[in-house]
Amino acid sequence: MEKYKVGIIGATGMVGQRFITLTDQHPWFETVVLAASSRSAGKTYAEAVGTRWCMEREIPAWARDMVVLSAEEDVEKIASMVDFVFCAVDMKKDEIRALEERYARCECPVVSNNSAHRWTPDVPMVVPEINADHIRIIDAQRRRLGTKRGFVAVKSNCSLQSYVPALHPLRKYGLEKALVCTYQAISGAGKTFATWPEMVDNVIPYIGGEEEKSEQEPLKLWGTVAGDHIENAQGPSITAQCLRVPCSDGHMAACFMSFSGEKPAMEQIKADWAAFSGRAQELKLPSAPKQFLHYFEENDRPQTKLDRNLENGMAVSIGRLRPDTQYDYKFVCLSHNTLRGAAGGAVLLAELLCAEGYIDRR
Repeated sequence: MEKYKVGIIGATGMVGQRFITLTDQHPWFETVVLAASSRSAGKTYAEAVGTRWCMEREIPAWARDMVVLSAEEDVEKIASMVDFVFCAVDMKKDEIRALEERYARCECPVVSNNSAHRWTPDVPMVVPEINADHIRIIDAQRRRLGTKRGFVAVKSNCSLQSYVPALHPLRKYGLEKALVCTYQAISGAGKTFATWPEMVDNVIPYIGGEEEKSEQEPLKLWGTVAGDHIENAQGPSITAQCLRVPCSDGHMAACFMSFSGEKPAMEQIKADWAAFSGRAQELKLPSAPKQFLHYFEENDRPQTKLDRNLENGMAVSIGRLRPDTQYDYKFVCLSHNTLRGAAGGAVLLAELLCAEGYIDRR
């Protein structure tokens, strides 16, 4: 098949680097544009990223000598060269919103890793296995923007990607509330141990904005399309505490949950997790895990180092389901924060948008 031409906006950052590795030899996507700040524009990608390349594999050959364009000054040029862009820029939120809408108004769809548009009422925030139907709101967004092709779609925060998928198939039992403590890797801050030595042998009990996102974003994911906006769900209520821990990759969560009615049996919960799949699996999207939720019976699983790369880092690992003295049940879950949580989740979302006809080839 003819591949979609892709641009990566914010290509020199950690998530941008991950986009480069994920689109390298992707069956549907070919990256033809790399863009970053004006400081990097005009340099080859290898020169622009310099010693900041932090992926385990080397820079792909096609990317090394590609000349970096300016994310802000070359909007019209980039939009004319690609079918859509991934966006992972490091800017103020109001600047990101304006930039992403500039690309959209140039008839260039934007699949964003940024948080700036997550609360824009007509911007879908999608985990393809959970709320793929939310992409229908793009029609209303296009009417607002006055575009035919252009729109903005976003993925949710990486901290949600372990516990929200685990809670999702249990909502049918009257899931009432959840308490979650997340233990988040340093790559979530765009850091490595080489660039953040203070994190070695250390835990920081605060990550700016994470607790609010962890409590509020699930309600948009579980919401419904209502005319020209997404109507948030009223529950379940979630309270969160988020800690930064000395792991390179992988966000773990300890989750406690209660039901309003008769609680399901533990074996039923495990069966629901094993059977759960979504639109991504139905469409057999290239980046979709064959089995989204994996349950481990071992008491010491999942472990970050052992299980974060399950199904190419796109699956969620769950373990230690057991009764709790104050909530009905508690469990532990894990996801790879820069794959399922960040760039990989955005690639999967882009695959969904292509498969459903919201992104076409120019």
